Amino acid sequence: MKPLEGLLVLEFCQYLAGPSAGLKLADLGARVIKIERPLKGDGGRQIAIKNLFIDNDSLVFHTMNRNKESYAANLKDPEDLKQIKKLLIVADVMTHNFRPGVMEKIGLDYETVKHMNPKIVYGVVTGYGNKGPWVAKPGQDLLIQSLSGLTYLSGNADDGPVPMGLAATDILTGAHFTQGILATLVRRGKTQKGGLVEVSLLESTLDFQFEVLTTHFSDGKKDPQRAKKGGAHAYLSAPYGVYKTKDNYISVAMMPMSQLMEGLNSELPSAYRSETSWFDRRDEIMDILRDIFITKTTSEWLSVLESKDLWCSDVFTYKDLISHEGYKVLQMDQEVNTSKGEKIRTTRFPIRVDGERYYNQKAAPKLGEDTEKIMKEFNL
Repeated sequence: MKPLEGLLVLEFCQYLAGPSAGLKLADLGARVIKIERPLKGDGGRQIAIKNLFIDNDSLVFHTMNRNKESYAANLKDPEDLKQIKKLLIVADVMTHNFRPGVMEKIGLDYETVKHMNPKIVYGVVTGYGNKGPWVAKPGQDLLIQSLSGLTYLSGNADDGPVPMGLAATDILTGAHFTQGILATLVRRGKTQKGGLVEVSLLESTLDFQFEVLTTHFSDGKKDPQRAKKGGAHAYLSAPYGVYKTKDNYISVAMMPMSQLMEGLNSELPSAYRSETSWFDRRDEIMDILRDIFITKTTSEWLSVLESKDLWCSDVFTYKDLISHEGYKVLQMDQEVNTSKGEKIRTTRFPIRVDGERYYNQKAAPKLGEDTEKIMKEFNL
């Protein structure tokens, strides 16, 4: 039995952050019903990466919404709204990511829903919270990365802002949303009362940077200083970074420079032997290391450094990764099947419970696919 079996979740969320939380809840066994507007549905159905679509819905939508059901309802229609309220009376969790004020106009705000169902866990995702100058601003991943300072942590010193190459803020927020919902469900088990869970893309992205923001507050509020080349962390000293080898690249993690140089069978010039110089003169030291690492292949350096228990790694492409036994042993792949029998290769739920890996073969639902079945089941 999966941990959340028997729980009913009504998901009014669109795009990535909220649906990614619903995906985790579904993978853990909850029954997740997407409440979607007729005809168009979740806007994420048409948000595509590389223009990839399956069954007329984007591949991204399928990755976020597998193992869910779809109920089509027009929340502005009194009869549809009446049916939704019947579902809310028996639901355990409700989630939405409408902008502040929208659910109040519809009549599905937290206070109203709580009055209908005091045990419900009511979850809200926003872009920037529910007050302040950015409330009406679109809560989109790149915009959040740009506003939060995150784009000045990656890349090299002369690169300008460098966004992360994935929807980092959406996925982070979805993880925090899941944590908040699960924590409130645990509390409900003790008190028999639900609660309001609120997350925002901006707050989650600021929390993502808690280490470096704390450093920023404590060092005179200086801007991050990225390395000239190959840097992997704006606030860490040499040797931390990525270096070109004779045939590829190698990454080197945190360790004393003296320890690394001993492992490389080289001597660090006297000017760089103090620990403070490892950050203050990081670029010069990394230049020295580049001249050393380029002389041998990655595998040659790994055999030397790993034998001395020094922290280093290959730098893999996806092709390298998925062909390696280290990836295969995780059994991270799964295939899901669409209603038309098409197969989508994707990743599984990453958490194991009692040693069990959770796989779900049901792809994302077609818009309104389960409306009639749900209406009969709940006598709507």
